[in-house]
Amino acid sequence: MKIAISGKGGVGKTLLASLLSKTFVEFGYSVIAIDADPDANLAATLGFPHPEKITPISEMSALIEERTGVRPGQVASYFKLNPKVDDLPEKYSLKYNGIKLMVMGRIKKGGSGCYCPENALLRALLVHLLVARDEVVILDMEAGIEHLGRGTARAVDKLIIVVEPGRRSVETAYRIDKLAKDIGLQNIAVVGNKLRSQSEREFLTSSLPGFEFLGFIPYDQAVVEADLANLPLVDASQQIIAEVRNIYQALLSTTQAASTIN
Repeated sequence: MKIAISGKGGVGKTLLASLLSKTFVEFGYSVIAIDADPDANLAATLGFPHPEKITPISEMSALIEERTGVRPGQVASYFKLNPKVDDLPEKYSLKYNGIKLMVMGRIKKGGSGCYCPENALLRALLVHLLVARDEVVILDMEAGIEHLGRGTARAVDKLIIVVEPGRRSVETAYRIDKLAKDIGLQNIAVVGNKLRSQSEREFLTSSLPGFEFLGFIPYDQAVVEADLANLPLVDASQQIIAEVRNIYQALLSTTQAASTIN
């Protein structure tokens, strides 16, 4: 199963990605979690030791030059658009508590269709992870789908948009939904997060009619306190863990139903 998670900054994408990774491992799956958010805090949320010392793939200049033929920052007319990447997950993933982690780093953007060797390596690696790997892949993205292209979108079993009660979060969900459908990604669902009341749940369902909701995660001050204490957030709240397990079951049910239909 290949799952991509997006949403407005601060809505809880990384916490959901972490807890889903942990849940799939608990049920016996091999999991590789991909941090594709430039803020890069998936390692810390999962409790990896010394997350600040992890170097993103996009900043490994020697590796990028080795695989593409061009060193980042150099001006070059040609470089390898499909570099060898199949060995990178084993060489450059970290493992902790049964979860493998790769930190991708930032996709560079340019006003005139910038395409650099860093991007070429990241995109080739992501295609390999989503298409060729026989394991659960959970992709934590920024508030968009910049890491996904038309080819990789077909390999995503479910795009989860995390939303919190608020107009800006809902507007971002609609924008991500449109971008996803523009590249052919149709398996889109929503998870509500930080809910304090039934009225906030009703706000989300009424604001996002027609969207599939996989679950609703309650607000828990324990997560905030764990963050302040620099403790792993994945262990902070039993009620959130329980709801993410329900979301895990919903994911299995919806993807199995889709594969049966196809």
